[in-house]
Amino acid sequence: MTDARRTDTRAQIRAVALELFAERGYDGTSLREIAERLDITKAAVYYHYKTKEEIVGALFDDFLAGVDEIVEWAQAEGPGAGTRAEVLRRYQGLLTGPSAAQVARLMQEGQSSLRDVAAAKDMKARFFAMSRAVTDPDASAADQMRMRLAVIALHLGAFMDEESLPVSADERQAAALEIALELAGG
Repeated sequence: MTDARRTDTRAQIRAVALELFAERGYDGTSLREIAERLDITKAAVYYHYKTKEEIVGALFDDFLAGVDEIVEWAQAEGPGAGTRAEVLRRYQGLLTGPSAAQVARLMQEGQSSLRDVAAAKDMKARFFAMSRAVTDPDASAADQMRMRLAVIALHLGAFMDEESLPVSADERQAAALEIALELAGG
């Protein structure tokens, strides 16, 4: 019972932290504010996570595991148009999963705040690994850039809102995938 409660509290802390990071940014959020929103003590938050960086690390862990799976699959398949297309489809699926879009948005919008956070550095390395896994090492700089832009297109499709592009989330994601596939030549 205690382990289930502890796990539930950790999940609640991560969820609230992600909400607050989205509202106020990483730098504008404190452990105290996370505790207040949860109606628990700061000591209770501190029991589970000593720092905001630990919370961000926990938020990124599941997402990074998904990226790692995609990279491993792509490396096994080797570079090629079909591999690039499937990587983009799989990555879009990951981005549109529970809370993943918020994590991607945190990474994108909080770049300056998170640049020294280990988990953010890990995520950047994974993105480059994903691009390298599907791009021929002898490809031109332009072709290598196209794959990176394809990934960015998927990010935009995942976290744009109706104010940014007044169509449904499904339409934004479909458009993002179409553009990503065009860019990647898949």
